[in-house]
Amino acid sequence: MNVLETKNAPGAIGPYSQGFEVNGFIYTSGQIPVDPATGEVPAGIAAQAEQSCKNVGAILEAAGAGFDKVFKTTCFLADMGDFAAFNEVYAKYFTSKPARSCVAVKDLPKGVLCEIEAIAAK
Repeated sequence: MNVLETKNAPGAIGPYSQGFEVNGFIYTSGQIPVDPATGEVPAGIAAQAEQSCKNVGAILEAAGAGFDKVFKTTCFLADMGDFAAFNEVYAKYFTSKPARSCVAVKDLPKGVLCEIEAIAAK
């Protein structure tokens, strides 16, 4: 097992890792829309979805993979009313259309509007 860590994605805010590589598979922790350079969260679902996708991408890159290798994602939305706007951004990054679960949750860390985790092949 290899721990994945990059400064191009936000550091863990709890007792977990950004991701792991295990037996040729990459597992990312859920990525919220925190800008790793500033620690700030952008306003609005489109900007937050964009930042969450960039954070997932940074972890994939640290593992030597990319969005084209993702075969499963789990997405969390604070409001299912944001589903269409979230999908519009998500589709720009996850062009291979991986299997996906997308659920609304009561709350997310730091009060963000979305979170994305991914599983990819190396």
